Amino acid sequence: MNKRIDKLLYINILILVATGLLMVYSASNVVAKFKFHDATYYFKRQLLFACLGLIGMHLAMRINIMTIKKYTSWYFFIALLLLILVLIPGIGIVRGGARSWIGFGNFSIQPAEVMKLTIMLLLAKFLSEHALELEKFFPFLVLLLIVGLIFALIILQPDFGTGLVIVASTILLLFLSGAPLKYFILLLVVGLLGIVALIISAPYRIERILAFVNPWQDPLGSGFQGIQSLFAIAPSGLFGLGYNNSMQKHFFLPEPQNDFIFAIIVEELGLIGGAFVIGLYFLLFYKTIKISVRVKDSYLMYVALGMGLSLFVQVFVNIAVVVGLLPVTGITLPIISYGGSSLIFTLISLGILLNVSQYQEVI
Repeated sequence: MNKRIDKLLYINILILVATGLLMVYSASNVVAKFKFHDATYYFKRQLLFACLGLIGMHLAMRINIMTIKKYTSWYFFIALLLLILVLIPGIGIVRGGARSWIGFGNFSIQPAEVMKLTIMLLLAKFLSEHALELEKFFPFLVLLLIVGLIFALIILQPDFGTGLVIVASTILLLFLSGAPLKYFILLLVVGLLGIVALIISAPYRIERILAFVNPWQDPLGSGFQGIQSLFAIAPSGLFGLGYNNSMQKHFFLPEPQNDFIFAIIVEELGLIGGAFVIGLYFLLFYKTIKISVRVKDSYLMYVALGMGLSLFVQVFVNIAVVVGLLPVTGITLPIISYGGSSLIFTLISLGILLNVSQYQEVI
């Protein structure tokens, strides 16, 4: 056992946080000055969120990992309660058409982000104690029903993007745990039917699919974000337009500090800047796999995989949307996009990963 955190992983996380702060300022200063008469409005809030997240990360690094395991069920039930409470008018706050936040004074928390962390901890605990039972269909079905309930609660907000991340991360973790392949074939069929039903049930999802197939069909409506994102990326070249020189942030690309911040990164810093950011994420995922292989305890292995897979799915979907490979889903780029709940709970999850890194066997 090493009993020291992985320093390269720690430094990598800090670089991602610093990159996020720089890019949130650059992407948001025009919009912030127009809305709040303060070009640093979003930056200052993101800096506060980063400080809170880093405090949470360091606490998660130092807590006894078995204490987290002991109280995982409580964490899960609290997250589930928050998901229910956010749907109640007067408690849940509506922003951008979604009831996804619970307010506390001037700040708010997004329960789906809490659940994204706690469901991975719950799965890690279950798989470390009952992985062999997944050979039977009933335990596998119970896990899927739990995740299905979570997905349904999140869809009611509606927040399809976060729900997708949770479901995809769960399926990947169950697959890596060695559950029978035949269950996943059945799950694929059911999942496809469910996705079709969700798309048909909400007109705006149909519009997003059509905009993905042909964004020029409605260039000022459903296809607008995708087109403006590509307009940001296309002329960037190797080195981009230079930091803080984006044209698309001047009210062309809506809320550029959020879901489409990667487009601003490429526009200003070029393909090299985009590759640098992707490289930081790649190093993080590589370290996750390395840690999960080197720890001998099955619980620690599943915790590391859970934290890494959740982040991997979110990064993959966000960048794929920005470059036009997937329909718009409303998923932020972890650590870099503006957003308090996302940044704080992502850093806490990485603190848990750093905690697990102390238990690597030295090879």
